[in-house]
Amino acid sequence: MKTLPWFMPTLLLLLFTFTIGGVSVIARADDDWAELHREVEAGRIVSLSSVLNDLEKDYMGQVVEVEFERDDGQVIYEIEMIGPHGQVVEFEVNAVSGQLIGIEGSNIRGMTRK
Repeated sequence: MKTLPWFMPTLLLLLFTFTIGGVSVIARADDDWAELHREVEAGRIVSLSSVLNDLEKDYMGQVVEVEFERDDGQVIYEIEMIGPHGQVVEFEVNAVSGQLIGIEGSNIRGMTRK
């Protein structure tokens, strides 16, 4: 699984939608990504690269999309991956704690590392 480099939030300030390293990242607004960058720099939010590294430890697959959302007072990374058997799985990670809070998709066990 490829991870995004540390400078990704800066790039997100410049581009609304882009693809890098095979990973498509969609920003809802440039201001959201600027705020995310400030929050990561201040240590209030876990970096995306850290979240992706943690997922890679437990799951096999290719990241195809990442979204950053605020939902009911929570700050969440939504990460969509395609597994080794072509399954599509979405992981929801609490951006403050880095804790996995939800998984949706088919054949999730087929992506689990042993």
